[in-house]
Formats: sequence, C-alpha cells, structure tokens
Amino acid sequence: MNKQKSKKTVIIGRVSTTAKGAGYIDDADPKKDSIYIEPGFLNTALDGDKVEVAVGTSHSRGKTEKTGKVVKVVERARESFVGTVAIEDDGRCLVIPDDRKMYTNIFISEQNSAGLKADQKVFVKLLEWIDPADMPEGRVERIIGAKGNNNVEMESIVLESGFEVGFPVNVEKEAKELGANKSISAEEIAKRRDVRGTPTFTIDPFDAKDFDDAISIKKLPDGLFEIGVHIADVSHYVREGTSLDKEAVKRGCSIYLVDRTIPMLPEVLSNDVCSLNPNEDKLSFSTIFTMDKNARVHSRWFGKTVMNSTHRFTYETAQAVIDGNASLVVKYSNNIQTTASAEAGMKYREAFVDLDRLAKILRKEKTSQGAVEFEQDEIKFRLDQTGKPVGIVKSLHLDTHKLVEEFMLLANREVAKFIFDSIKKKGTRDTGAIYRIHDVPDKDKIMNLATFVKALGYTLKTHDGVVTGHSLNDLLDQIEDTPHESLIRTAAIRSMQKAVYSTKNIGHFGLGFSFYTHFTSPIRRYPDLLVHRVLAKHLNNEKFGDRDVVVFQNIAETSTAREISAAEAERASKKLKQVEYMSERIGEMFKGTITGVTKWGIYVAEIETMCEGMIHISNLGEDYYTFDEKTYSIVGQKSGTKFTLGDTVTFKVKAADIDKRMLDFGLV
Repeated sequence: MNKQKSKKTVIIGRVSTTAKGAGYIDDADPKKDSIYIEPGFLNTALDGDKVEVAVGTSHSRGKTEKTGKVVKVVERARESFVGTVAIEDDGRCLVIPDDRKMYTNIFISEQNSAGLKADQKVFVKLLEWIDPADMPEGRVERIIGAKGNNNVEMESIVLESGFEVGFPVNVEKEAKELGANKSISAEEIAKRRDVRGTPTFTIDPFDAKDFDDAISIKKLPDGLFEIGVHIADVSHYVREGTSLDKEAVKRGCSIYLVDRTIPMLPEVLSNDVCSLNPNEDKLSFSTIFTMDKNARVHSRWFGKTVMNSTHRFTYETAQAVIDGNASLVVKYSNNIQTTASAEAGMKYREAFVDLDRLAKILRKEKTSQGAVEFEQDEIKFRLDQTGKPVGIVKSLHLDTHKLVEEFMLLANREVAKFIFDSIKKKGTRDTGAIYRIHDVPDKDKIMNLATFVKALGYTLKTHDGVVTGHSLNDLLDQIEDTPHESLIRTAAIRSMQKAVYSTKNIGHFGLGFSFYTHFTSPIRRYPDLLVHRVLAKHLNNEKFGDRDVVVFQNIAETSTAREISAAEAERASKKLKQVEYMSERIGEMFKGTITGVTKWGIYVAEIETMCEGMIHISNLGEDYYTFDEKTYSIVGQKSGTKFTLGDTVTFKVKAADIDKRMLDFGLV
C-alpha cells in the first residue's frame, strides 16, 4: 500500500480521466510532471472538469511520484452525454456512455425511464452528482434511436461532441427570410467593385455543396497578372447580434462527417444565398493582387465586390485541364464522374497553367522560409444507401489542391499583415484583430521526437530542444518512401503545438509566416466571418474599443475549442466506418504496418484502408515476448524475433467491436 506524506499542497487544474476511474492533472504546471489520481479519489470529477486537488507524494516500487485527491469540482466541463440504454434484471435503467473516459454508468430513475428500451441510443443530461459512492443520475433529453442505425450513430457522434444537428426555429426563420430576399439590388452593386467581367472559377471536392472561395486571373501589360481571391461575403447577410450570428458563434464551425455535413449556417445560406454557385451574381469580399511571373506581389487591394463564377471545377477536373487531357479525370478520381466538366473547362487551360506555375513558386518560397510540409494520406469511404461502408480508398493530393491552398494562404497572410499594419499606424493597443497563430514546438516534445527517430535510424537536428522548420523538412525528406514515413509524420505532427486563434500575433511556425489569419472560409468557420468584419472596419478607418478585444479573444478561445471538438467528431465518424468495414471481413487476411508498440502488444494499420487494430502480445506466437522501450520493439526471448515500428506484417481480422470502435487483429 502506498504511503503518502502528510504535507500537501492544493492546486487547481483540469483533470483527464481513464475508463478505470483514475485521473491525471497535466495543466497545473506544464513544467512539472503529471499528478496521478488513483481510482477512488476523483470525488465525482469527470474528464475535463476544473478541479481543486490536494497534492501529495507516493512511493511505490522504488519510484516517487506526485499523487492527488480531488477535493472539489470547481467547474464541470460538460453535463450531457450520449449513451446506450441497458435494462438490468431488477428493472433498473442505466445508460452506458459512449465516451470511454466516462468511468461510470448513469442511472435513470423510474420516473424518467418510461418508454425507454434496451439498446436505444439516448442523449442524457447529468443531474447534480455529489456523493461518489452513488451512481450519477441523469435525465433523458432525447431518444436518438436504435443502436447500429447509421443516422442514429452519426447523430450520436455530433451530440457527443457538443454540437446540434438542427437549428433553432428563430434561426431558421431569419435564414429563410434572407433566402426569400436574396436578389442583389443595383444600389448594393454600386457600392462595390464589379469583377463580373473577369473569368472566375471555384475548385472544390466533387461532393461540395457550399462554395466559400473562387479564384480569378487576368493578364495585364508588361507580363503582370491580376489574381483575385474572392470570398463569400457572409458578413453582409449574417449581422452581429442576430439569432443567426449568435448560433454561428456557438457552433464555431461546420463539421464534416463521413456521410454528411453539419453546417455552421442553415443550408439556405451555406448552400445558396452566400455560396459562390456557378453562373450566379454573388456578393463577395475580395483580395486582388498584381503579381509578376515570379509570383512577387506588386500591389494588393482589399474590398467588397460583386462577382460571378463562370465555371465550377472539381480538383480532378481542374487537374485534367492543367494536364491537357480531359480523360485523365477518371484516373484522378475515385468517384464516378464524366469528363464533361473538364472538357468544358479546357478553354481556361492557359489560365490554369499560369496559376499552377505561380502557385508552385509560392510553395517553393514558403518552404525556403521554413514552412513544414506535413502532408498525410487521407481516406474516402464508398457507402451504400444505408450508410454501410463498401469501400475505403486513399484520396489523391493533386497539384490543384496545392494551387488552391497557396492562393488561400496568400490571401490570409496579406489580410493579417494589413490588419497588423493598420493597428500599428493608429498607434493603438493590440485591438481590432484576430489571428491564426502557431507557436514554436515544445522543447521537451522535440527532444523526445529526436530520440524516437534516432532509434529508427533517422536524424532530427535540434539545438537544446529548439528546432527549425528546415530541420523538420530535412527529417521528412529522409523518411520519404520508407516504411516509417506515415508513422514519423504522425509523430512529428503530435510534437507540434496546436494552431489556435488569438488577438495577439506571434506568427505561424508551421507555415513560416510572421502574419496569418483565417479569412477565406466564412461559410464554415466563424473566425473568418469575424475577420471580414474586422477588415471592413480597418478599411473604413473605424475605431475599436476595449470591449472589442475582450469579445474577440473570447471568440478566439471558443472557436479554437469548437474546432478541436469538430475534428474529434470527424475522426470518430471515420473510425466508426473503418470498424464497420472490417466487421464484414472477419477471418480475412491483410498486410499492414506496425504503427505502435506497447508492453501489451502492437498496433497495426492496414496499408490501403488505414484501418488500425491491435495484436495482443499473447497472440504473437509461442515465444515469450517483452517490450524494449529503447528500440520501440517487442522481442521474443528465445527466437529473437522482433516486431518494431514501421515493420510490415500479415494479419487477419479476429474481431470488431463497433460500440467501442476497436479492432482485434491476429498475426498470420
């Protein structure tokens, strides 16, 4: 039994919990070790809660570590959970939470459980929970539907992430009124720069329904180009203080699940009124650059415009146009498409070739300045009419993806620089701005990454934990086309700080930019909508007050949190479909790459579908295997057989747990 010193200190921090009821406090003091909370000492604290903890020291197995006991829950991180109804033999109704970090089931009283059936998915609000000896009680807010149904499972993921599927009545009403009055008046056009005469096009995924951005190009005398990046003028329609605006702030962003989009704005706005649909006059907020053949910006202009997209391209059809062969669209696409769009777009080939050449120069310059190229394979699902996955394929990252990316980055960077300079000219404090920032990597994480890659035979140059973008790119060059490429890319990304929104500019390490913001996606990200308002005020030389910086920073923080939750929901929907896909392939054999090694086994990702599962150490063979931390491998004591990161193995699917979204593999 552990003995604790009597002298204790009390700290406040956020707790992370495990399924077994233990906890960790990591953010009390980032420079110190985590504080471990043993099972039985959480005192009703749940994952993410802000808690007051009494910290002591324990001695066990010759090791000293800080341990804690939760004294009080200061603030609940959340009160609502998605779970599955279970009816016990004695008739008691429980909800088993989907969240694996929720270490206790939730009791539903007889009064609140009327009509509930076993295996229903429900959305439950936790009632006050004071006594840790008792099971927490909840109230069912919504019956989502039968477990296993695709729509039910997707809605469960959305609700579990803290988002709503539909919109409140008053929000839908406002959106409907805007949709009914979407025609653009001559008076409004007169206030704007008219760019409808310039060839302009959108380039998006084949299944996109909302179009935030469009690009135009026009040749000027002396070998110059006029490049326009035109963004949907959402701020014209979604006004500050309206129900639409308040709901958009609350959501923060759209969510892109495997089979659907949960939009930030009602579809009448996101897919129609604001969307830059082809061959329709639209209100936009534009950045227009004069550039030479070497992609140097000679001048820039920001302002409200009226535009008309002359053609809608997918990434695949645009790439086929650049390559001069419409039939190539079939090669580039994993989806059934005709070549009609590419053929019709061939008249823009010269424009696309120019844009592609300029984008490649911008990309090269960005890399030379230390931008880190963290491209990773992504997967797309083919689903049947019921949402069942019938195929998983890697999506191709084409030059047209990079083309759009470079011009969006240019617009975002130049807008951020303009806002920063505008504030500086006024001599005011850092008000009237919201940036997208990315801090330098944590030194300890970089040292760990350097040690990790060294064990695999690679080198990451650092100086006392300080790393440059050039050093990271050098590492990525070393691993290109090696068995460790995907693994080390993932490890490198995890060693980075998270990009966040802030009113304070510190630059963007990953992009190598001194100034950066998000301006180009106001249909699907609230910070972009806010940047539109901010930029308009700077262009009109309007003042910002003390209240503005407080409001902007609050929006920056909440939008960052919403973005993280949306990403978690998107990953959850992919993981669900991967497990569903493999559940139909029990007993089948595949090749995979070892992506993780632990003392309890190895994690393996199937090469084509990237479906990941675990092979338990007891299933590796007759030998006795042990974990070697230094080489990230598991070694057989008699045979010397070694399983290490990046190795290719053949495995078969043994089991699939759809509820837990876990796969169990066996070595062949």
